Amino acid sequence: MIDNNHFKFSNAVILVPMVAVLTIWIVFWIEIQFKVNLNSFGLYPRSVSGLKGILFSPFIHGSAEHLYSNTLPLVVLSAALVYFYKSVWFKVLFWGGILAGLMTWVIGRPSYHIGASGIIYLLASFIFFKGVFTKYYRLIALSLFVVFVYGSMLWYIFPIKEGISWEGHLGGFLTGLLFAIFIKAEIPGPKKYAWELDDYDEKADEFLRHFDEDGNFIDSDPANIELDEDIKITYHYKKEEKEQ
Repeated sequence: MIDNNHFKFSNAVILVPMVAVLTIWIVFWIEIQFKVNLNSFGLYPRSVSGLKGILFSPFIHGSAEHLYSNTLPLVVLSAALVYFYKSVWFKVLFWGGILAGLMTWVIGRPSYHIGASGIIYLLASFIFFKGVFTKYYRLIALSLFVVFVYGSMLWYIFPIKEGISWEGHLGGFLTGLLFAIFIKAEIPGPKKYAWELDDYDEKADEFLRHFDEDGNFIDSDPANIELDEDIKITYHYKKEEKEQ
């Protein structure tokens, strides 16, 4: 466990989503500008040449609509991953993407699978399940946010619509769940007061000096208090006026 200063903003919270979005947009711009089709770099299941798509397919999109639909979730979820899980975000994003791609390669239909949606499902799944498993209130709130905003995505891990790589969605979803179970992330511990620390010195506590070993209050009669030799106390007694 670590302290509650765990959640701190860093440059990576901006840089990671920015690099991810710029990359997919630049790749799409290259396709439009030079009139090339990079789908052949996508993931083709159960084909040796299709293995390269595990690395390249998340950056390739078939249309502007496909690109738009993936941009905002990629920004939000990647930023949330880096901010709340800064100790494991690279492991989740990189190795999670590899595993999700391998799953898609194994179970996918014989077609080119492209797009960042598998990564998006990976992030959404990991963030949701990890927040639930940690039982930490901030991360549970983040999990509820993911459900509220992206909960409808769950349906697309099933083959309910033509032209969508539900296999890629399912691979990302299952990978996120597995990583949430097996990857340990640093989670803030409860706030500790001074007297709860291991190196706490009871004798140095001004308050506890007023109690004995049994917890009984010690009389604080000024006469019994040891005074500093440099302090001089002068008592002035006011004489009572005699009744007229």
